[in-house]
Amino acid sequence: MTLFVLLGPTAVGKTELALKIADHIGSPILNCDSRQLFRGMRIGTAAPTPQQLERTTHYFVGTLDLSDYYSAARYEADALDLIQQLSATHSALLLSGGSMLYIDAVCKGIDDIPTIDNETRSFLRSRYSTEGLAPLLEELRLMDPEYYQIVDQRNTQRVIHALEICYATGRTYTSFRTQKHKPRPFHIVKIGLQRPREELFSRINCRVEQMMDEGFLEEARALLPYRHENALNTVGYKEIFAYFDGKMSYIDAVERIKKNTRVYAKKQMTWFQRDKEINWFHPNQEAEILTFVGNTLHGRDMKQSL
Repeated sequence: MTLFVLLGPTAVGKTELALKIADHIGSPILNCDSRQLFRGMRIGTAAPTPQQLERTTHYFVGTLDLSDYYSAARYEADALDLIQQLSATHSALLLSGGSMLYIDAVCKGIDDIPTIDNETRSFLRSRYSTEGLAPLLEELRLMDPEYYQIVDQRNTQRVIHALEICYATGRTYTSFRTQKHKPRPFHIVKIGLQRPREELFSRINCRVEQMMDEGFLEEARALLPYRHENALNTVGYKEIFAYFDGKMSYIDAVERIKKNTRVYAKKQMTWFQRDKEINWFHPNQEAEILTFVGNTLHGRDMKQSL
């Protein structure tokens, strides 16, 4: 079985192309966007529209409540289980998204990190809500200086998760990070979409304006009671919540969303460019991509028949 992985930065144009590849190979779409898994966030996460969802079966879209705890490790287990089930009736499947850790979880596997008990998780979440991130960062520096040096110190989830491991196990988070590549019982083919930076940034700006036109303010306002949930600790919602709090104007909030989305896109591209297994295309090369997919499958069939 061949697993095609369609990846690329936010706003590059994955959604529509994923539908065409899925139709070409007769596959459902396995979503690999960590925020699109949650219900109620369709506009802010640019999740597939109801019309797009009707065109083919989608998995991992709107399947979680905002309060549900989820991680790359759980996604790895869930996605591998689903791939195994679907491989009984499909010779090729399509996974599509831009969440770097989730893609790596499926393609390479992630370290076997212990499950955190609810008491430890609640304790550290409570500390974050009352003390902020700075004291937790200092604690991580003392408990796991090696991970402290490499973690994105603005990424609240990763900082807290590392501390959870330290508290729950008495060991450093670093000690669990073996980063070994796990073998997979299927062939993986990665298709990357990229655009020139200015072109991508222009699309990001336009997408944010479109989000506002589609009713993002109303969507975010409906989610205010859940603003403390980690699912909403993401670009778009954080800035609009600040606008609701009177900390910035509407215009400033929209511009901040554009800027922070561009920053995130640059992080995605930096991450993806380290992966030498990715076959890169411009999204406008639809015919070339579909030909590449067909040739890949034909080549696999020929090899298996020999």
